[in-house]
Amino acid sequence: MKDRAKILVVDDDAYVCESLAALLGTDGYTVVTAQSGSEALRCLYKERPDLVLLDVLMPGMDGWEVCRRIREMSDIPIVMLTARGQVKDRVRGLDLGADDYLVKPVAVEELRARVRAALRRGRLAAEEEAGPLSFDGGRLVVDLRAGDVRVAGERVALRPLEMRLLMYLARNAGLLLTHDQILEQVWGHEYVGDRASLKLYVWRLRQKIEEDPRRPRCLLTERGMGYRFIRPDR
Repeated sequence: MKDRAKILVVDDDAYVCESLAALLGTDGYTVVTAQSGSEALRCLYKERPDLVLLDVLMPGMDGWEVCRRIREMSDIPIVMLTARGQVKDRVRGLDLGADDYLVKPVAVEELRARVRAALRRGRLAAEEEAGPLSFDGGRLVVDLRAGDVRVAGERVALRPLEMRLLMYLARNAGLLLTHDQILEQVWGHEYVGDRASLKLYVWRLRQKIEEDPRRPRCLLTERGMGYRFIRPDR
């Protein structure tokens, strides 16, 4: 990811495009706009954006088709922003490859947060492809593709569930993950609410990856909410 991320806003309403461009511009993003599906694909080739903010209801090529075509050729983060809010629409968008799905009207702060999160995930995905992730000044190295974890250069043996937990945390480094989010993604839906199991495995993981498990620097507790894994070294 470039320091000044570029966002492509796609909506057939010129006012919406202008409003989103102004809003995102104040956050330091470079914003380009498109008012049709075909124009969006041309901008994708020409501008090489870091994220696409995509409406569904457009004349000609709709947002569904644009999303499908983008995903055929790129892993760029796609956030759908549309008035279509039924469950079947959300499922369709996510199945076509969208990374997030927001229904209009959406609170400004939530939109900003979702954009930041999608950009972070995109950056981490690119780093994952590029190689292992380094944390805490290089003391902890996590290779997501190989499933390899090293502390101070020494390989660390993790149990399967410990490994799944660490991989999920590392893939979402920098993000606040709630207890139930982690339980659902790592353990499964039937374990949502079982914070005792999560707390136990967090403790075990800290024993293996932290220099001082009592004062963790990588796997941080967000009191009353969940956990956050530190961002990778730059």
